Amino acid sequence: MIRNVLAFTVFSSSLVLAHPDHGTKPGQSPAAPVITGNGQWTYEVEVGWGKLPEGKALGPTHGTVLVDQGGNVYFCTNSPESVIVWKEDGTYLKSIAPEGQGFHGMNMREEGGKTVIYGAQISGNYNKTLKAQGKDPVSNRVLKIDTDGKTLLTIPNEKTGEIEKGWGGLTAVAVAPDGSIFAAMGYGSNLIHKFDAQGKHLLTFGGRGTEDGKFRTCHGLTIDARFDTPQLLVADRENGRLVHFDLDGKFIGTHATHLRRPCSFSMHGDHLGVAELGGRAVIIDKNGTPVSFLGDQPDPKRRANYRVPKEDQIPGLFTAPHGLGFAPNGDLYVQDWNVDGRITKLKLKN
Repeated sequence: MIRNVLAFTVFSSSLVLAHPDHGTKPGQSPAAPVITGNGQWTYEVEVGWGKLPEGKALGPTHGTVLVDQGGNVYFCTNSPESVIVWKEDGTYLKSIAPEGQGFHGMNMREEGGKTVIYGAQISGNYNKTLKAQGKDPVSNRVLKIDTDGKTLLTIPNEKTGEIEKGWGGLTAVAVAPDGSIFAAMGYGSNLIHKFDAQGKHLLTFGGRGTEDGKFRTCHGLTIDARFDTPQLLVADRENGRLVHFDLDGKFIGTHATHLRRPCSFSMHGDHLGVAELGGRAVIIDKNGTPVSFLGDQPDPKRRANYRVPKEDQIPGLFTAPHGLGFAPNGDLYVQDWNVDGRITKLKLKN
């Protein structure tokens, strides 16, 4: 039986958080370590993490973050670098997926002993290359790639057949244990389409609204395996909530409410990290209860602000978290939505 998940309220006002004796809170002395979070979820900001070689630029960050089992970190950007891969120490490894520029959401999984990435592609600078070659631009498609950037599957394509109306504004992709694929139209119809592992369209559910089973910007997707039966977890951004569906598209329940515009999430054991566009990240337990707030931006003018310049970005204070990813050891990587690009590593304090 699928477990029903109760809704718990996540208050938008900041909690009074405990900090360790060493280090400073964000925005204080620049010479001391910057600490954010509380309890077992206390982090130190690793300032300057993620260098790039000469001639490469991060570019606008409007995507998400993946971390593989080896600790390598994947950030998707809207720059020609597309998906940038770093080692956990911030050493640049490579850039991949030239056909995947414009990835907005990503999902990683092991298939046949190999790591593959599913990307929700809106559009990107890749279209400039195609236009120069006299080819049609690409957008609103799911790409399955390997970690060298080779395209393994495209949805939609000539093999998928007709998709119901409401394809466009693609924001997220998630893959179930059986290989079936979910794609969210959060910037469009607010429908979620389900496909089989080969890209054949199976069903559609959701749509725009505030009632159960509807969305106002279904922005993020993941498969939640913390319960007896895997469930689809949806970040319903403008409704400020996380909601569960079964893998047949039936609404189960609301997992958390009163969030600050949740965009995407990452699992670590029974806990869930959530990137909130409203200038904060939050860690939620299996019951939907918040246990730690990270990088809470005190200035409302810098929340969900795409154009905060680098000189106004304070270490440990986020502006517009759009994606995040847990490392196997609990470290957390956060990507802010920012015109010049912004990435942060938070190192878990033991």
